[in-house]
Amino acid sequence: MTAGTSAIFTSAITLEKADPEHFDLAFTAVTQPCPWPKAYGGDLVAAAAAAAMRSVTDGKTMHSMHSYFLRPADIGAQVRYEVELLRDGRGYSTRQVRGYQNGKPLYVCLANFAAGEPGGSFQASFTGALPGPEDLPSSAEYLAGRSGGSMTEVSKAYWSGGRSFDMRHVPGPVYLAVEGERVPHQAVWIKPFDALRPVEGLTDAQRDLAALAYVCDYTILEPVLRVLDLPWAQPGLVTASLDHAMWFHRGGPVGDWLLYLQDAVAADSGRGLGYGRFFTRDGRHLATVAQEGMIRAS
Repeated sequence: MTAGTSAIFTSAITLEKADPEHFDLAFTAVTQPCPWPKAYGGDLVAAAAAAAMRSVTDGKTMHSMHSYFLRPADIGAQVRYEVELLRDGRGYSTRQVRGYQNGKPLYVCLANFAAGEPGGSFQASFTGALPGPEDLPSSAEYLAGRSGGSMTEVSKAYWSGGRSFDMRHVPGPVYLAVEGERVPHQAVWIKPFDALRPVEGLTDAQRDLAALAYVCDYTILEPVLRVLDLPWAQPGLVTASLDHAMWFHRGGPVGDWLLYLQDAVAADSGRGLGYGRFFTRDGRHLATVAQEGMIRAS
């Protein structure tokens, strides 16, 4: 099996300038391969984050973004990201980003930027002992020799090495079956398969912020699937991102292992809400995310 590479992520956020058709600035990016009928939602979030960051040139840092997924995106096809410069103040700036494909809007977000100022500091912490990533199987190791349900060789290869990041689950993955208890929470250790490459138009800190926006969507609904006893390979299972909110509290490198703590908040009427927090290995709280998704099990 081909070794995983983080180039899939950096390709997703490599933008080309374009002539705007609707707002103030425009960029294009190409959605990355995946074995599903539609492009990966984090692909759109990260590319939109990159477009918004490239429109702010006075040193402010993105501290939040709020997104809606309107239509599925074609895989391996260009998406045009149009940026509206809503406000530029001394302390804060706001951008709207819309993604268009085939002439229709498929994604929209508001992103806010802050200059930063002196003030008090607090960060959430986590308690309890968790196994380290070195003591857990990678997705590739877990899936080796396993099959079942709707899992194909193509999808197994994607879960194993096609997502740019090594992901290791506690209490266990939910690929073929729900490993461990049906509890409404889990933890995932996350690390790029190799060193993140430079991305034109972004600083390394901006690229790392986009990396969190990109990778968060892969597993944020898994605590909901876990408590409902629905593995990804459940025949007839269909999921889709509906809306997404993310807050970036402080910077930090994304090249080492990060701990992504996740909880199921609610599940009803074919929708589920997941909540997650990213920590560095030494306990620095980098970001918080909440996402609602459609969960349809036939």
